[in-house]
Amino acid sequence: MIKKFLAIALIALAPLSVFSQKFGSINSADIMQLMPERQAADAELETLRGQYREEFEYMESEYNKKVEDYKKQAETLPDNIRQRREQEIMDSEQKINEYLQNCDRMMNEKVAQLQNDIVNKLLKAIKAVGEEGSFVCIFDTANGSVPFVSSALTTDVTEAVKAKLGIK
Repeated sequence: MIKKFLAIALIALAPLSVFSQKFGSINSADIMQLMPERQAADAELETLRGQYREEFEYMESEYNKKVEDYKKQAETLPDNIRQRREQEIMDSEQKINEYLQNCDRMMNEKVAQLQNDIVNKLLKAIKAVGEEGSFVCIFDTANGSVPFVSSALTTDVTEAVKAKLGIK
């Protein structure tokens, strides 16, 4: 009789324990737009773009000067000097192309590094809020991810899913 009562009580109270679990949601995109680090990163990237642009404009003006000088003198130059100047112009073109490719690569690396720093700070804050508020998990509505899951309040079923798929 007591066992039957206890079983009925557990069944009746089980749904209540689900309702006592706390779930949260955020929109990380909205938060990131408001973070001061985001504005600082944008300013840093703009400064870097400006520096790259200045150097490119300098290289371009030097190149254009060489081309103009060559065009003015090409017909009167001896073959060996004309060929050397043509080679200098081609070398300048190659240097400009290499510079532009290098700038693209360096800008992409800088963007990734700054973005990573911002995301890490945001994730740390989400985790702190999740732990302080005893949330089971916090969903990110911006990208459909779950940046915080309480390991104390949830069960990791990774191994069970792997077993179901036949993965060791």
